[in-house]
Amino acid sequence: MEKLARLDLRQAITRGFSCRCPQCGNSNLYRRYLKTETDCGSCGAPVGEIRTDDIAPYFTIMIVGHIVVPLLLGLEQAASPRNWVHWVIWPPVTIALTLWFLPRVKGSVLGWMLWLGMRGDEQH
Repeated sequence: MEKLARLDLRQAITRGFSCRCPQCGNSNLYRRYLKTETDCGSCGAPVGEIRTDDIAPYFTIMIVGHIVVPLLLGLEQAASPRNWVHWVIWPPVTIALTLWFLPRVKGSVLGWMLWLGMRGDEQH
């Protein structure tokens, strides 16, 4: 896959984050929750060939952790609630944020890789 000259990096990442084709932004990036289309239905970009593998979950964990941990610590410092309150609040919040961010982060990484002309199976 070659680097696409007309593709702007910021647009590719933003379109991927919105779960749209990073190349044109016209069609859906996913068939199902995390299953990418084989090719873009509008521009034909080979989005199904790009393998993001473990990088999207890694970035998602970093993002969600940087949201949840400060909120948890802030609540603990401000109100010192009982432990059961934390158990009621934080697992559902963490799961919801993770499920919301994961396809968006994968789309962003996919857009970045498309811009770079990478497929994800390169060998050094």
